[in-house]
Amino acid sequence: MSRALPKYNKRRVVMIGGASAVVLSAAVIAGSALAGESHDTAQNATTKAAANTVNCPAVAPSLPAVPASAKAEVDRNLALLDTQIAEANKRLADTVGQGGANFVQNAILGPLKDKRVSTIDRIAISIGRTAAKPQGLDALAPCTLGAAGAAAGGAGAASTAPSAPATAQAGGADTGAGAATAAGTITCPDVASRLPAVPASAKAEVDRNLALLNTQIAEANKRLADTVGQGGANFVQNAILGPLKDKRASTIDRIAISIGRTAAKPTGLDTLAACTLSK
Repeated sequence: MSRALPKYNKRRVVMIGGASAVVLSAAVIAGSALAGESHDTAQNATTKAAANTVNCPAVAPSLPAVPASAKAEVDRNLALLDTQIAEANKRLADTVGQGGANFVQNAILGPLKDKRVSTIDRIAISIGRTAAKPQGLDALAPCTLGAAGAAAGGAGAASTAPSAPATAQAGGADTGAGAATAAGTITCPDVASRLPAVPASAKAEVDRNLALLNTQIAEANKRLADTVGQGGANFVQNAILGPLKDKRASTIDRIAISIGRTAAKPTGLDTLAACTLSK
């Protein structure tokens, strides 16, 4: 009797040890499953982000009858709207996982809105030369981020929209980004000094647009400071200098048109649109 007890105890110890091993095994399996699930979730999130696409309102359906004299220019700018959306979608796919929470808004949707504002404005101006200039088209500039497969509206495709902030391409500007831009500032050619005598009837509009040029530079410098370290090597060029060039081109064009209503329209001012990054 006294010898059987130790055997019983030993057997019980073995059984307890076996149970512990089973519990441990179950814990390892559960942990692996959770880890796998976590990995799958992260992977799914990345895949979902990569599957997003840019959706913009269609512009063509909102246009009035386009005069024959403006058709070629309007068609060219409608095609450009589609190109801009395609470029934004490519940038969206190429930069998945980059930047912070506002990266897509600041580096893709915002710049796209700025480019669309400029292009849509050119369409309206073109029509307005020989017919009533369409109003309210700027409301079609902002785009949103939606699921892949949704319609992206540029020239003719219908779509939905709203939301926004800056992109394009400037000439001869700095292409660096990251920490090197921390001490940089944006420098643009002076427009006022290159203007001819401004007619009194155009002065208020010209002054307003000259002030807008200064506002655009200030906004670009703020964006430059706010996005240090974001994006790749061409981030500053694509997300800040390019959009700024597009906005300036549109504003400078309005200045020239304003003067040209009652005097000789100044030419060559478009060369002043591009800005550079200086230390």
